[in-house]
Amino acid sequence: MASAAEQMAASLNLGAFGKATDLKKRIWFTLGALIVFRLGTYIPVPGVDASVMAHLMTQNGGGILGMFNMFTGGALGRMTIFALAVMPYISASIIMQLMTAAIPTLEALKKEGDSGRQKITQYTRYLTVLIAAVQAYGISAGLSAMHTAQGPAVIDPGLMFTFTCVVSLVGGTIFLMWLGEQITSRGIGNGVSLIIFSGIVANLPVAIADILQLGSTGALSTLFVVMFFIVGIAVFAFIVFMERAQRRILVQYPKRQVGQKIYGGDSTHMPLKINTSGVIPPIFASSLLLVPASIIGFSHGGPGWLEFIAHQLTNGQVGYMVLFAGLIIFFSYFYTAVVFNPEETADNLKKHGGFIPGIRPGGNTAKYFDTVLTRLTTIGAAYLVVVCLLPDYAMSKYSLPFYFGGTSLLIIVSVTMDTVAQIQSHLLAHQYEGMIRKSRGKGRR
Repeated sequence: MASAAEQMAASLNLGAFGKATDLKKRIWFTLGALIVFRLGTYIPVPGVDASVMAHLMTQNGGGILGMFNMFTGGALGRMTIFALAVMPYISASIIMQLMTAAIPTLEALKKEGDSGRQKITQYTRYLTVLIAAVQAYGISAGLSAMHTAQGPAVIDPGLMFTFTCVVSLVGGTIFLMWLGEQITSRGIGNGVSLIIFSGIVANLPVAIADILQLGSTGALSTLFVVMFFIVGIAVFAFIVFMERAQRRILVQYPKRQVGQKIYGGDSTHMPLKINTSGVIPPIFASSLLLVPASIIGFSHGGPGWLEFIAHQLTNGQVGYMVLFAGLIIFFSYFYTAVVFNPEETADNLKKHGGFIPGIRPGGNTAKYFDTVLTRLTTIGAAYLVVVCLLPDYAMSKYSLPFYFGGTSLLIIVSVTMDTVAQIQSHLLAHQYEGMIRKSRGKGRR
């Protein structure tokens, strides 16, 4: 027998969507904010030669610069004010989450409620500004020293260009951080995730057009182009399946008598996702790999060992794949430990009288949760490694002139599922409000 919520969810249609005025306002606000983001990806940083940047992205479009350019929605390739996008904010958020788990003071601050979370958010913003300033200065220094066959990357290098470039890039990151927070509070979905999602989706038509053009010119065989799209759809379906897969643990509550009535005796399921960490491990691993690769990439004419490291940090090389896989596995376990505490979950179950059949409450339940979660994380980490590394290897092997790997597919799937779930929750809330108003009207009559 379906529950009332499931029956209402099944009855959702376009008619219910049309009546949800607040939901439509949120969707329009989200679309308007994403349009503002897309317009900002075409406002150039003063003093940078656009033709040199276009030539640089053509030469390295399938490498790690292409990956970062994909995350920024093409802003890096055009060297615009949003060239850093929200990547410094993501790095700062993950660092603060890791520090919260490691530093007792921040952990206590997190448990204070809204006031503590607001302070942690404020610290995250400060750290975002610091990371963005360091990355912006590195980009300005690299561009000032860059000389290609098309000429120097900076028209008039010097102190004024460095100041202008740093202020432009840091200001762009701060604006996107604020815009993402506005989308989260006044729109639909997670604002930062939607900004990255819109940048990736905006590059999809260009990537598909490049594939079709290479197929029409004979650079890629027709069979390869067809297999590329078939494998892409299969990987997409596999990601959807794995993101929805979960281990459901049976939890029972004992019966208790209050007066002459008996309460409880119910059973429920605690869902544990196979990929508990989500897309955080590949995103953070990509961010860490980007730092040394960018420094080495901008330093031309270095010693032989530096050139060897730079070669190993390119897509498809053994060093890059091993390091990327190791970082993904590490952050899968680490972030899962941050977001799920077996001891705390076991204590909460014990306080409410819940127990797992065959497992004693307390420490044994915590050990059971830890064992199950370790096995699930192992499967989830292997899944992330396969999805993230296979497309990178294929792109490097066939020398595709653009980057579109498994990380982008993971972001597209997870953000889409999260946004659809939030839209459904808003529609359900609107349905409940309508039912309450009708019941109150009948009561008055």
